[in-house]
Amino acid sequence: MFQAILKKMRTENLQPINYFLDVESGFLHLNQLLGKTIRLEHSGSQCLNCGLSKPIFRQGHCQSCFFESPATGDWIMRPELSKAHLGEADRDLAYESKMQLQPHAVYLALSSHLKVGVTRKSQLPTRWIDQGAHQAQVLLEVPNRYLAGVGEVALKNFFSDKTNWRKMLQNEAEPIDWEAARNQALDGIPNELKPYIVREEPIHDLTFPVVHYPEKVKSLNLSKTPLYEGKLTGIKGQYLIFEDTTVFNVRSNEGQRVNLSIH
Repeated sequence: MFQAILKKMRTENLQPINYFLDVESGFLHLNQLLGKTIRLEHSGSQCLNCGLSKPIFRQGHCQSCFFESPATGDWIMRPELSKAHLGEADRDLAYESKMQLQPHAVYLALSSHLKVGVTRKSQLPTRWIDQGAHQAQVLLEVPNRYLAGVGEVALKNFFSDKTNWRKMLQNEAEPIDWEAARNQALDGIPNELKPYIVREEPIHDLTFPVVHYPEKVKSLNLSKTPLYEGKLTGIKGQYLIFEDTTVFNVRSNEGQRVNLSIH
C-alpha cells in the first residue's frame, strides 16, 4: 500500500506521455499501472501550503492560506491583473516578480475544442499536457505575465478560454483548420503585441496513454465516495480514467490524503 498527499501528476513528454504520482515513499510510474486495479481510500486532508491537517478550500490550500498565499492570487487565473511589472504587490512582490516577470506564451490548444491560453514559457509543454490537449501552437512570446494577459483577453473575443473536460476525456475534439485559426488569432492580436508574434511556429502533437476512451464519464468525489476500486484504462490531462467510466481529477483533489493499493 502507498500513502500520498495528492499533488498534480508529474509528466514527461514522450510518445505516449509518461505520468508520475508522488507518494510518501517516492513516486509511482502510472503508465505501468494501465490494466491494473487501483484501490483509493480517502483518509483526510493536508494543506499544501501550511502543512496542517485542515479541510481543503481550493487549489490544495486551506481557506486561510488560499486567501493569504501569493501562489493563489487572482492574477493566476486572470493574468491581465498582474502588477509586478509596475512594482506593485498583490500579496508578495518578491514572489510575484519571480513568477510574473519571465517569458510567457500565449497559445492555441486543441482538447475538446480550440481554446486560447497563457502560461510561463518554462511550463511548455506541461501546461498543454495538463489540459489534455492533443495539439497546440504558440502565438506570442512576451516578457511578462501582464502582456500575456492582454493578449489572452483580446483573443477571448474569438476563442474560448475553457476546456470541456467531459468531451476532452471522451476524445471528442472538433476538427480544426489550424492555418485559418492562426490567421484569425493573429488578426485579433492588439497592435502593441504584434512584435511578439512567434513566426513559423510548428503545431505540437501530444499522445496520451489511453487504452480506451469512455463514452460517458462520471467524476469520482472522495467526500461522497471515500473508498473506490477500479481498473485503470487511461490517463489524460490530470485525470485517471477507469474501466467503469469513472474519472478522477488528481489536480482538483490536491491536498487530499489517500491510501492507494494496486492489484
